[in-house]
Amino acid sequence: MADHGGMPPNPHDALPIRLTVDDSDSPTDVVDALFLGRFTTGEQPYAHGVNIDRVRAGATLIPPDGTVLRASRDDDRSATLVAGDGWTLLVSRWNRGADVTVTATAPELAERILKQATDGAQDEPEPQPENVTMGFWYVSPRRGPHRTTRQISAGTWEEVRQNYTAPVAAAMDDLMKTTPEDIAGRLLLLHGPPGTGKTSALRTLARSWRDWCQVDCVLDPERLFSDVGYLMDIAIGEDDGTAKGRWRLLLLEDCDELIRGEAKHTAGQALSRLLNLTDGLLGQGRNVLVGVTTNEDLERLHPAVVRPGRCLARIEVGPLTRAESVAWLGTEDGVGREGATLAELYALRRGTVPPSVPDPRGGTEAGLYL
Repeated sequence: MADHGGMPPNPHDALPIRLTVDDSDSPTDVVDALFLGRFTTGEQPYAHGVNIDRVRAGATLIPPDGTVLRASRDDDRSATLVAGDGWTLLVSRWNRGADVTVTATAPELAERILKQATDGAQDEPEPQPENVTMGFWYVSPRRGPHRTTRQISAGTWEEVRQNYTAPVAAAMDDLMKTTPEDIAGRLLLLHGPPGTGKTSALRTLARSWRDWCQVDCVLDPERLFSDVGYLMDIAIGEDDGTAKGRWRLLLLEDCDELIRGEAKHTAGQALSRLLNLTDGLLGQGRNVLVGVTTNEDLERLHPAVVRPGRCLARIEVGPLTRAESVAWLGTEDGVGREGATLAELYALRRGTVPPSVPDPRGGTEAGLYL
């Protein structure tokens, strides 16, 4: 009898699996569980998988000689279980994306079936000149840390420069022309009141830098620095078919609590991890920049965030002056003494400005917003 080092000869004897199904489980959950059966028992001990961000219309993701054993569709996801000679395949689809996983009796077979199922299935729309590819990171309840990409529209800096007051535009001029050789700090900080165009500026920056930098937006930044596994996935990144050495800019929007002066008390280790990603051990060897937007005043930000040498750029994005606002809008109607934010100007142009609030001090040019 062969010596198995004290382990039973069959893996499923050493690792017994018991699945319990109740009324909280959906048919799609059952399909997922059934798929693991032959891998668990060792009958098909090899698994290969791939994620497809955008599935081409008409692609079934099913190999030509496969037989569908189970198929289920929930509100936001579908699952299809397919089998063939020596292999089993699971297709999980949601919106435009899909996960395809194959188990098989041999690694070469798993690789071949996976290729048959996914060859030509990736949809790559031709980017328009005004569009730029932006990544979006988030934690999925089913799949953990996940990155998807979208084509977003972004104007050139020359087209949108008029949306910013003169000092901001001058600072942005230098930032838009930045190249990898110019990078001295890893943190990009945009701060100022809501509606001043911070997010719009970042979209334009993504277009200006697209030849050398991939821009990714983190949709749940409050979780990023409290979940070490999530942070490591993002720090390591995904190549996304880009050349080796390409830079990445991670965008964290509205991170007021993270970087304000009392952040050490309210956010625990989150601030330390942010700084470690920019110029600590975690960021070493990674071409990673971190862009943060906040509505906080500079005086309220943590001194460690704004210390000299840490920021590639630190720009306060404020409203346009009255003269600039009138020039932008083409009329003085609705423009207050202090000028207007970009959001207010667009609202005035569309005629959707909320009713004015009376100024308790009197005056005919009271502010238009609460």
